[in-house]
Amino acid sequence: MGLRTVRAALVGAVAAALAATGLATATAAGSGQGGGGHGATRAVMEAEVKAGMPGVLGQVQDDHGTWNGSAGVADLATQRQRLPQDRFRIGSISKAFVSTVLLQLEAEGRLDLDDTVERRLPGVVRGNGHDGSRITVRQLLNHTSGVFNYTDDPGIVEKLTTGFPEHRYDTYTPRQLVAVAMKHRPDFRPGQGWHYSNTNYVLAGMIVEKVTGRTYAAEIEKRVIDRLGLRATTLPGTSPRMPSPHGRAYSKLSTAPDARIHDTTELNPSWGGAAGEIISTTGDLNRFYRALLGGKLLPERQQKELLTTVPVRDGGGYGLGISSATLSCGTTVWLHDGGIHGSISLAVSTADGRHTSAFNHNGDWTEGDLPGLVEAEYCGVKPDGAAPKTGSALAAVTSLR
Repeated sequence: MGLRTVRAALVGAVAAALAATGLATATAAGSGQGGGGHGATRAVMEAEVKAGMPGVLGQVQDDHGTWNGSAGVADLATQRQRLPQDRFRIGSISKAFVSTVLLQLEAEGRLDLDDTVERRLPGVVRGNGHDGSRITVRQLLNHTSGVFNYTDDPGIVEKLTTGFPEHRYDTYTPRQLVAVAMKHRPDFRPGQGWHYSNTNYVLAGMIVEKVTGRTYAAEIEKRVIDRLGLRATTLPGTSPRMPSPHGRAYSKLSTAPDARIHDTTELNPSWGGAAGEIISTTGDLNRFYRALLGGKLLPERQQKELLTTVPVRDGGGYGLGISSATLSCGTTVWLHDGGIHGSISLAVSTADGRHTSAFNHNGDWTEGDLPGLVEAEYCGVKPDGAAPKTGSALAAVTSLR
């Protein structure tokens, strides 16, 4: 999920390759392209494994069909390769699921994005300068609320990094997470800036529950997962287990290059909640983005709201749980990434939803080349064979974990 401070604590110098170069493998399947049309994407995936990532998994869906690619391994112990059906934690890509539900509720007349947080959650956002009566639901969804990000709290950072082995099964309630944020000053006055905050989406999940009388998980399941037939997508709640099939997730829990590798596959994701608890697959993420960008989940007015962006630091734009960037070849894509222990994910689509891609890395101590994957897939390799230059806007929106 969008753990910028936690991610900074987890990511150190690029580790030495975990496996011999011969472990880098790739597979391709589908109609039309036969894998050959994604050579640049395949090359980036293999380079990431050579740089120290245990394994990379990817799938692309476009007018030519479906391409599945992998590099490295899903399990360091067994050396099993990564498979297209493998499930993984998607972190902050979850945010688009939450915003979709709120936009659907607005379309049904059950709330307005310009409602205040105080109206929907009386007394919840108060303290140290926070004032829910001055913050709107829209500002939660586009991160212009100024509400402090609870995953920037030093105590939470410690529990999620060096203290992870001791706290990996701890349960957190949404009210507890918001209470952590309320101990800090807001980042700015509502609407007067932009700052990524997981607290915004924990609050958004609480609003879904207040409006519907059902959990945000139940609403996502009914309105998105069941509607689209996302059979491999789940919201685990407090359960630490991963549904099969799945690979392993690995983290060093430290910035020290020589720190030992921890298997972080099992964890209680309640510390992420509505901001990043979902488990999915590359195929389900592609189906979701194809439907979302293709206008199949929202009426026209709400679709416009989804894609109305505010400026993000260093360029790019952030809509409601999804961001945009223009690539070096002029193509505009919509995307979000997500990071949670041992799992870095990315979902991308063209504006019309016809060319989607999803990737997952099963290690988190190197950043991985998410901008490079996007540029490779949507711009390819330049005629001289050089990889396209990554712009600052793309770099900015692929760091929102």
